[in-house]
Amino acid sequence: MKYTVVIREGNESGYVATVPALPGCVSQGQTRRATLRNAKEAIETYIEALLEDGLPVPTQTDSEVVNVEVSAR
Repeated sequence: MKYTVVIREGNESGYVATVPALPGCVSQGQTRRATLRNAKEAIETYIEALLEDGLPVPTQTDSEVVNVEVSAR
């Protein structure tokens, strides 16, 4: 399975990764590489927990990432 992972800079340091297809699946790390490695582990753990509970595993749907520039008053 493949999932989109969104990585952003953390509020204080390092990076934070979220997985939009898996609500609540979040990980972090000091580097982008460590964050991605930790996110992969978090995804695997998340899916294992769903399977153990007999719940369906969400699949990744096609998505498009778009940056939108806005101005605020």
